[in-house]
Amino acid sequence: MPSPELSAFIQLVLRWFHIFAGVIWIGHLYFFNFVNVPFQGVLDKELKPKVNPALLLRALWWFRWGAMWTFLIGWFLFAITYLMGGNLWDTDGGFSRRGMWMLVGGALGSLMWFNVWFVIWPAQKQILGGLLGVNPPAPPDVPKKALLFSRINLWLSAPMFVGMIAASHADLWTMMPSYLHGVFMLLALGAIHGMLKLAPRKGTGL
Repeated sequence: MPSPELSAFIQLVLRWFHIFAGVIWIGHLYFFNFVNVPFQGVLDKELKPKVNPALLLRALWWFRWGAMWTFLIGWFLFAITYLMGGNLWDTDGGFSRRGMWMLVGGALGSLMWFNVWFVIWPAQKQILGGLLGVNPPAPPDVPKKALLFSRINLWLSAPMFVGMIAASHADLWTMMPSYLHGVFMLLALGAIHGMLKLAPRKGTGL
């Protein structure tokens, strides 16, 4: 068993890289939904084979590997902190409040990771391969599926963040009545809804 000092150092390094990879992943998720989707709507069809592969292949590399490292490091940290560290259970043998919230956040993050690697990335490979002439052009349902699951991940990101934040601030959640938990969730989802509505109209002028 490592010393407490070494264990603390390992956890610090893992937490930092978990957050770093998560920022890369979710940052690209927001870029795709708030910036790229409106941009694709006004981009001339003739320009897409020139612009999209160069831009999106690079962005999708960071997007999917950010998701992978966030997923792997996150569950490794969960095993160290909650399973081996004993923080998953309370004194009565049930789920601790912190452990429960972290499981909620981790489960939603895992679903988002699955969507990235097994739905969004395969669809985008087919789309970009068609633009590069590697494979036949993607049928119309493929871009729709990629957009749908990207939107699903966007909406899941709000409750996922709530789960992660709540785990670190469990005392604040216990101080609030239950209805304020719902208000907080509505504010988080409302922020995403507002950004989606503003995205096509903002940033198009000086």
